[in-house]
Amino acid sequence: MKKCVLLVLSMLSFASMAQKKKAAIANPLEAEKQAMIGNLDKRFDEYAKISKQIWDYAELGYMEEKSSLLLQEQLRKEGFQVQAGIAGIPTAFVATYGAGKPVIGILGEYDALPGLAQEATPEIKPIPNQKGGHGCGHNLFGTASVAAAIEVKNWLQKSGKPGTVKIYGCPAEEGGSGKVYMVREGYFNDVDVVLHWHPSSANAADASTSLANKNAKFRFKGIASHAAAAPERGRSALDGVESMNYMINMMREHIPQDTRIHYVITKGGEAPNVVPAYAEVYYYARHKDRAILQSIWKRIENAAQGAALGTGTKVEWEVLGGVYNLLPNVTLATLVHQNMQKVGGVVYNEEEKKFAEKIAETLGEQKQDINNAAKIKNFNDASESATSGGSTDVGDVSWVVPTVGLGTATWVPGSSAHSWQSTAASGMSIGQKGMIVAAKTLAITALDLMNDQATIDKAKAEWLEKRGGADFKYEALLGDRKPALDYRK
Repeated sequence: MKKCVLLVLSMLSFASMAQKKKAAIANPLEAEKQAMIGNLDKRFDEYAKISKQIWDYAELGYMEEKSSLLLQEQLRKEGFQVQAGIAGIPTAFVATYGAGKPVIGILGEYDALPGLAQEATPEIKPIPNQKGGHGCGHNLFGTASVAAAIEVKNWLQKSGKPGTVKIYGCPAEEGGSGKVYMVREGYFNDVDVVLHWHPSSANAADASTSLANKNAKFRFKGIASHAAAAPERGRSALDGVESMNYMINMMREHIPQDTRIHYVITKGGEAPNVVPAYAEVYYYARHKDRAILQSIWKRIENAAQGAALGTGTKVEWEVLGGVYNLLPNVTLATLVHQNMQKVGGVVYNEEEKKFAEKIAETLGEQKQDINNAAKIKNFNDASESATSGGSTDVGDVSWVVPTVGLGTATWVPGSSAHSWQSTAASGMSIGQKGMIVAAKTLAITALDLMNDQATIDKAKAEWLEKRGGADFKYEALLGDRKPALDYRK
């Protein structure tokens, strides 16, 4: 019986290979795609090493000096022209290869998150004396995007056809709005389509949107005094922060249900017996409609002013970040989904299965079948209604150029972003396999676009209609401020 099963499987595998070979002969572009996929498989170890190095660096937003330089060096070695330090950001860059149209941009990120230093193990094991960790997998993000761009470069070089590929090194996605400054300075003005991806616990290429986000640090100043001997002489800055928080929490009942507001008190005083002269609270507000977000933000500012008035303190605030919601593009998302189906998902070996099962046991109600990592989710084109709970500065890019993304199973199915579980998987082979799935999908999608102006034109027409046509004018939510290079310090 076992021999019969093996024989059937062998015959099916042979038939599948024959089908692919036949398709490649019928469509030369398919042969080029298979070559790209094969090349990325051959270079898996090389790219895995780069992603692990960035994972080890774990550099926070706007401080990704070693991570950015590592990716730049890889691109220079491959023949790209690299322009570093763009948009007033030392760790931002754009690398270009080729000439003429179409121009395809690929986004890459590499910033870590504070407080997520975790070993690449399936149990909680913090790394001592390390400030951050790659709980959002940006070590994989930047590496896969560079790998995809290199494959497109190789095809341009070999084919001799016109076309340009640009890889954007994008710092400080996590709350720093790095891409917003790049958009504001016009670095995407000549691009036809932008591709991006993100680490995830599933493989999907939906035409979904995201939440617009605005964030700021509110700083209250009071008067210090002895909290027991002369409290009447003091004016507590912490009282200002707490009063603001109380008003915001009451406000939650009277704002749209799909709004998200969250905060942390970053400074609350030095000692209980000293009335705090300084206190600070860091606020995020999100909504899928940026006009509604702006109106909610005004109420947050009013609450801060009211809190200061009521507590006899003073308040000022600094807007550190602000991003648009993603503008979905069904035309492009359909193409990416089709290519992801060709590439396939993430298949674990025995060692990875053991790792994944241990992680899955820590996920509680979110636990899923680890074999879901090998599946591709069904396509969802309900663009405006399909909203992720997060925000990204890719949103701003999507309003100035047609943009499309995907997610791959770099984490054990059911894992949440910004968790020790996602940090652990991002530092080992499970994350690296998902990274290569992303690189393959990006590369062959870029190849399609290089050879199909009609799809670019269709995507642009859809984009113009959703954006509001020629009347639309981009204005950054964070205004004209310079990059907040010290927001993680």
